[in-house]
Amino acid sequence: MIRNAEIIAVGSELLLGQICNSNAQFLSKQLAELGVNVYYHTVVGDNSTRLRDAINTAKQRSNLLIFTGGLGPTKDDLTKETIAEVLGKRLVMDEEAMSNIKAYFEKSQRKMSENNKKQALVLEGSSVLTNDYGMAPGMALSDETHTYMLLPGPPKELQPMFRHYGREFLLEKLGVKEQIVSKVLRFFGIGESQLETDIEDLIDNQTNPTIAPLAGDNEVTLRLTAKHHSIEEANRLIQQSETEILERVGEFFFGYDEDTIYSVVFNKIQQSSFTLSSAESLTGGLFSERMTSFTGASEVIEGAIVSYTNDVKEKVLGVQKQTLEQDGAVSAKSAEEMAQGVKKLLKTDIGISFTGVAGPGTMDNQPVGTVYIGIALPDGNTVVHKLQLAGTREGIKHRSAKYGCHLLLKELFK
Repeated sequence: MIRNAEIIAVGSELLLGQICNSNAQFLSKQLAELGVNVYYHTVVGDNSTRLRDAINTAKQRSNLLIFTGGLGPTKDDLTKETIAEVLGKRLVMDEEAMSNIKAYFEKSQRKMSENNKKQALVLEGSSVLTNDYGMAPGMALSDETHTYMLLPGPPKELQPMFRHYGREFLLEKLGVKEQIVSKVLRFFGIGESQLETDIEDLIDNQTNPTIAPLAGDNEVTLRLTAKHHSIEEANRLIQQSETEILERVGEFFFGYDEDTIYSVVFNKIQQSSFTLSSAESLTGGLFSERMTSFTGASEVIEGAIVSYTNDVKEKVLGVQKQTLEQDGAVSAKSAEEMAQGVKKLLKTDIGISFTGVAGPGTMDNQPVGTVYIGIALPDGNTVVHKLQLAGTREGIKHRSAKYGCHLLLKELFK
């Protein structure tokens, strides 16, 4: 029975820091959903001796070994050759994989070099995992004590291969009859420690669904995973946990799964048929750059003014000279007038402004991390929120832009 897994990434480019090992992160999340423990991540260069040593070490502590990379056509692609040697297996030609490789070259009108045939070789007796987005197939096989899975290195090939074929192979080996359903809840404006404190009893008493917190990129996520032979019941269990969680921390919730706080705000504004403009001093256009990255942005975003100097704030946005002199550019009054000014200038339903001190020095006698965000609302009212953020200059700018989204959600879609 599979219980513990080790992910072995093969490629000298990983050791040299030329690429990030995102495959290990993806696979660890997928295996966690299946109830498989991942205790080790190993990275090995393109060297058969060191790979052989890594395999023998992994076999002593894990009974599922998943390899990523090293399935290509070149001489330094040696993963399956080394595994075949360790397991005493032959490499045999998979005709379906060979046909797919030939078809790829015909479609792209390129001549296939002889070494590409190497990609169609698979371990004798293995289950072949189809590569729908590349040439080298994956493969999986088991003996009396261990299960081995070989996956290609490029994430765009590995991820769909595992989701569509590798996952099913492991479910069969695990003898899992239940449906496994996961859902990610996303939160902003609350720290990981506070979120865990607020739902500590739910986490402590978790059985089915399980609740897994994860922090990253100034956000916190909760992954809910339920198992049941009925997918409807699994979804019901997740919904029940979600309801309990949101009753406590719902004010910080903004979306699900692959949502971003930018995409959620953009979609809600678009669905409400509102238009938006921004006046950005502190963020320097970061907010508008993110918001214009979505399809249909021209329906929502009329424009943005990067008002980095007081001269632009006064002459373009209409911030009063008296405000700048008495209150300062970093103030609630400036944020209010910037938001109102850009809304009026670009004739939008909503205007949002960002002004503050990103560092490294103070400004207008305000400490680093002082941020004011103004929102001129469709009903004519304007609200201003003051924040005190910590971190680097870039970190403060990015967090400010995200807080702008968070505050738009609170003010417009309560």
